[in-house]
Amino acid sequence: MFESKQELLEKIRLGEDSLLEFKETRFSGQRMTQPTRDSLADELAAFANSHGGVCVLGVNDETRDLVGIPADQLDVAEQYIRQICTDSIVPPVTPRVERLNLPNRTGEDRPVIRVDVPRSLFVHRSPGGYLHRVGSAKRVMTPEYLARLFQQRGQTRIIRFDEQVVPEARLDDLSPDLVARFATVRTNDDQSVLSSKLGLARTDDDGTLKPTVSGILMASDDPRRWIPNAYIQAVAYRGTSIRTDDPNGPYQLDAADISGPLDAQVIGGCEFVAKNMRIEAFKQLGRRDRPQFDMSAVFEAMVNAVAHRDYSIHGSKIRLRLFEDRLELYSPGTLPNTLGIEQIEHLQSSRNETLASLLAKCPVPNKPWLSTDRTYMMDKRGEGVPIILGNSLRQSGREPEYRLVGDAELQLTIFAPAR
Repeated sequence: MFESKQELLEKIRLGEDSLLEFKETRFSGQRMTQPTRDSLADELAAFANSHGGVCVLGVNDETRDLVGIPADQLDVAEQYIRQICTDSIVPPVTPRVERLNLPNRTGEDRPVIRVDVPRSLFVHRSPGGYLHRVGSAKRVMTPEYLARLFQQRGQTRIIRFDEQVVPEARLDDLSPDLVARFATVRTNDDQSVLSSKLGLARTDDDGTLKPTVSGILMASDDPRRWIPNAYIQAVAYRGTSIRTDDPNGPYQLDAADISGPLDAQVIGGCEFVAKNMRIEAFKQLGRRDRPQFDMSAVFEAMVNAVAHRDYSIHGSKIRLRLFEDRLELYSPGTLPNTLGIEQIEHLQSSRNETLASLLAKCPVPNKPWLSTDRTYMMDKRGEGVPIILGNSLRQSGREPEYRLVGDAELQLTIFAPAR
């Protein structure tokens, strides 16, 4: 949007519109006083809730004169912008902030700051409420408009959330190696065509081929750049509860944030469990080792968590909790398509069809802790939950439990054998 300086200057001379906003800046010492935090937050959130836009700081919004920003205050201004994006908008927005020298009417260069706000995957609230851009102004959304926008940007849209374009990402943000692993021996397509066929990329409203949510999650090295909640938070605790006053030492034995492509997250989560679970030896027709948890069941649980969680819930990650007597796995979102807890063993339903299809193409790695007949990570026959329930029951004598935590999480508890 307005890629060249000349194009931006021409737009500034024409004035504000649905894609362009001006703000003059003022300072008091090392503090920025204009625009106010609330005012700037409202403008940026309105852009994110609409089709995106550009806010230029250092331009008089009435005269369209390039008054600039004092060079020694550019750091202050940029920090001010980033703090607003993080602290005054929920969920936070992640604009591109760029310093430019633009000529004023007399040809003198003036420093300005350009803030590019992409159309967001989420709906943002700022101090003024839920706002959107209407022409050159921002407006509070009506309840009907807001409900429709939540529906469009959530998992109930005709285009599923995992199929939606990530506006701020570019096609070259997808790793060629990670895309190529989905090719078959008969594939002759280049990366862009293959990405499109696989659902890793899709044409945006402006005709540009861009990564989808599935593309970012499966074919980028660091999905958290665009989807900050796309990781597993794993913690191994001492004992059977979370105690910060444990006299025996630190209540956390191990902790890790497991990120990367989703198939790597599955393996990382399983390896965390394998590393931290207890292995007991007992004599029964010779010495045998009995681990706390059946790793085939843990593997299936991890695959289901990354494949079926709701990625449209901003700020919610998968949580893995390992205790002496149990493993708890929390997956953001309720069960998809009105599926009930009592039905998950018998019925199949997928929130993220493209992700499930891609995981069904990822081979199961050869790991010493994993014994499975599965060739690929995702099973399309609906065997995952029965494996979790059956294998864990044989391992511990107690069937795992699924339960909904409010309307935001699905919790799976796998029990360890009694000591």
